[in-house]
Amino acid sequence: MSQPLFKGIFAALTTPLIGEDISLTAFRQNLNWYNKTSLDGYVVLGSTGEAILLNDRDSLQLVEEAVKVTDKGKKIIVGTARESTRLTIEFTNQVAQFPVSAVLVRTPSYYKNLLTPTALKEHYLRLADAANKPIILYNIPQNTGISFDLETLFQLAEHPNIVGIKDSSGNLNFLVKAIPHLPSDFSFLLGAGGLMYSGLTLGASGGILALAAVAPEPCCRLFQLVQENKHTEAQRLQLQLAPLNSYLTQEYGIPGIKYALDQRGLYGGPTRSPLLSVSTEGQAKINQALKELGLLD
Repeated sequence: MSQPLFKGIFAALTTPLIGEDISLTAFRQNLNWYNKTSLDGYVVLGSTGEAILLNDRDSLQLVEEAVKVTDKGKKIIVGTARESTRLTIEFTNQVAQFPVSAVLVRTPSYYKNLLTPTALKEHYLRLADAANKPIILYNIPQNTGISFDLETLFQLAEHPNIVGIKDSSGNLNFLVKAIPHLPSDFSFLLGAGGLMYSGLTLGASGGILALAAVAPEPCCRLFQLVQENKHTEAQRLQLQLAPLNSYLTQEYGIPGIKYALDQRGLYGGPTRSPLLSVSTEGQAKINQALKELGLLD
């Protein structure tokens, strides 16, 4: 039986900014730190990377820098979604000029009442036919208001250039119903850090996690514990990670993630407008969660 192409824990990387401008120096420094961890790879230009707030020039500079700095043993996945099929194809193939492993493509969403399952299927099939890199679908309905139905997912998974899905819906029922009917080499990657243990035990191949940008080693440890069938330890670690994950991905989002990175000695820095900095109350909660995990003195 074939194995999923993407397996393990991938950190959803932030985009370091100084003022409103990207800082490739800080990005490089962060990557050098991540290279020393057990992470299986990185996602550049995902939701955590504020990709929707970046222009193409900034985006391609980040991809180029990631390719230069990332250790050869780690995979790079790049977010390339645009609202139109044509622009998504164009940007995907600009990114495909770099030696990255795959592209991550969230659903279009602006005309959501017209984005029927048929429209989504046609969008991704046209992209898959034209793209020069493997495609990982991206399901994040809490941001887009659009979610894959199972039948559309199964049809798309038959295309040889569609190799996986990142599911950030937090809906375990979707995972349970999907995995038995997907090809054995299709990667089902969790996007919800709070469901790592449950999702992995139900057959997910790994995760693309904002939590892993702040706490890479605990996330990798949890993955390894599940592989070793050490379920009691894995459950305990999942519970320990829950407060930090909740603050970073649900309560405070990207400002909270960047604040946590600053506390850990990486570069977090500001977010790009219109996103605001995390509140003083949020800072205190994040600090406490980091301390409880032994990630902050």
